[in-house]
Amino acid sequence: MTAVPQPAAPDFAAARFNMVENQIRANKVRGEKLLDAFGRLPREMFVPAPLAGIAYIDEDLEVAPGRFLMEPMVLARLIEEAGVKETDRVLDVAPATGYSTAVLAALAKDIIALESDPAMQKRCAENLARLGIGNADVQWGAFAEGWPVKAPYDVILVNGGIEAYPDNLIAQLAEGGRLVFVARLFGPAHAAHKGEARLYEKIRGHVSRRALFDANVRPLPGFRAAAQFVF
Repeated sequence: MTAVPQPAAPDFAAARFNMVENQIRANKVRGEKLLDAFGRLPREMFVPAPLAGIAYIDEDLEVAPGRFLMEPMVLARLIEEAGVKETDRVLDVAPATGYSTAVLAALAKDIIALESDPAMQKRCAENLARLGIGNADVQWGAFAEGWPVKAPYDVILVNGGIEAYPDNLIAQLAEGGRLVFVARLFGPAHAAHKGEARLYEKIRGHVSRRALFDANVRPLPGFRAAAQFVF
């Protein structure tokens, strides 16, 4: 009987290295601790098994109906722009299966991961436990409400496109706190798919906004707005 050749197992270590060097470092991400976290974490563990072989491509990956892991480059740039420090308390909004939380846990002191989907909340907690991550607490709640119980936060990250102004999240920023997300823009000057990464920062009680870079990420449930809304 002729042996049937078996396909080679994916070389995840090589894919991880290529993601860091060709997608992330090549796109203005310079923080070594951040690059190290992306280089160590097994992204394939955070996607459905059929997608493991493409876990490191430069696209959003659907991990549940309507829920996505953001493109690695966009996630990395948002985190770098937030300037996460080892003393920071972070709110990670919509982590889905927990990849963003795992990255943040390598940089910050404490993480609250806020999930609105009970199945995603469970999987997120399981993935973090499998990796032995002990400085992240996974909570269930509405994304747009934030998690005021543990506020204020030094950093808030939103994993997905926002179409409505995040009032509650901004209210939960500490003095010096930073909120990063991708705004989905509408109106005469913008197509519905246009996206802009933004940084909101609270200084002396006032919140400023800065545009960071163009990004096209999937919309996040809980932050939808009417098509005519512009912010």
